[in-house]
Amino acid sequence: MGKNKEKEVKEKPLEKMTAKELREIAISQEGLVGVHAMNKAELISNIKESRGIEDSGGKRRAVDVRSVKGKIQELRAKQLQAREAKNNKLVDAFRRRISNLKKKTRRTS
Repeated sequence: MGKNKEKEVKEKPLEKMTAKELREIAISQEGLVGVHAMNKAELISNIKESRGIEDSGGKRRAVDVRSVKGKIQELRAKQLQAREAKNNKLVDAFRRRISNLKKKTRRTS
């Protein structure tokens, strides 16, 4: 009982860490700039790149939420134009497309 056994500290996988923990790791890495403006996916990919870890990718494709939200904004503008033109079929079609894109962004979280 008198022996001091040093416990081996295992770091949990990057995907399981919170964004705050990932930022702390990223700040300690040299060469990473703009850490506080990055989201979790960007932090993970940059940390892996700086450590030389190859990202296997897996079956699931990463969805760029920002680009999807940009498409949603474009569709909303088109929906507004269709509404002003009183084209209800087109308004409904845009509503469904916007809804599907919003669901796509929620699934990535």
